[in-house]
Amino acid sequence: MADKPRNDQEKIPLLLLKTKSTPTDAYDEYFTALDDGKYEPVFVPVLEHSFKQDALNQVQQHIEKGDFAGVHPGGRPKYGAIIFTSQRAVEAFAQIVENVRNRKDSHLLEALLPKHMPLYVVGPATARSLKSINLHCPIVGEETGNGQALAKFILDHYNELYEGDDKPHVLFLVGEKRRDVIPKTLQSPDLPTGQRLVVQELEIYETGEMQSFKSNFTSIWQNNAVLGKMRQWVVVFSPTGCQAMLESLGLLSPGPGKSTASSATPRDVSIVTIGPTTRDYLIEEFGFTPEVCAPRPSAEGIAEGMQSFLSRSG
Repeated sequence: MADKPRNDQEKIPLLLLKTKSTPTDAYDEYFTALDDGKYEPVFVPVLEHSFKQDALNQVQQHIEKGDFAGVHPGGRPKYGAIIFTSQRAVEAFAQIVENVRNRKDSHLLEALLPKHMPLYVVGPATARSLKSINLHCPIVGEETGNGQALAKFILDHYNELYEGDDKPHVLFLVGEKRRDVIPKTLQSPDLPTGQRLVVQELEIYETGEMQSFKSNFTSIWQNNAVLGKMRQWVVVFSPTGCQAMLESLGLLSPGPGKSTASSATPRDVSIVTIGPTTRDYLIEEFGFTPEVCAPRPSAEGIAEGMQSFLSRSG
């Protein structure tokens, strides 16, 4: 006999401190289906993003001029690959591609963004978003999981595509807040000249903390408590918004801004970080240790960390 579907009261709220990705979101799909609908994913946007129109225009011009297509002297393109490490960069690129599609026919777009040009991504969520754009370019690197591993992957992969010290440059679409591990690794002076890559970073979007985040987050978790939810999970994806989250939950003492609680403090709201960077930020800045640090930066990794914590805590 089939299991009865869970009613809303039985579901465990999973507050994802991020903007829901479009057209699909891997976290929403995974947790909605997990354990017969045990979890109720709720997106609480922390960041406001705005695309930089000049940068969008610049990338569109590169595409339409054939800078990725090898129409330049010697047959090599100006750019031989694009790197994506964020959903926002993919969304910006999707807008650019749509603009080109509206101006050119589909066969010409395939020539301008050829099927041999790799699109490097840092994880499965970024890969899924890129695949939805429906280009013929190979999307590679999704299994790497972090910038350092992706940089090492790119060095091996790109040096197999192009030899010598006059390789096409690599375009890296970034936001204003980013780490420099990828360009530093790819352009390291410690590398032999023939393996070193030239990376052009292009800031394609700006980011800031959403003014309404704290009030929205407070309203959601407090309403869940009023409804009698015995457990809530909060998944934190970046240091941005961490202070507002801890203040909302009453976990910061006034004054120096140090936590009044740790993972040893009993409470019905448990914190998960997407990885060690955000976990370490919470510990170092606020003296707060989250219950879970996902072993992998993915929906599956978050679920694995949560399950491990529950099994340990009984």
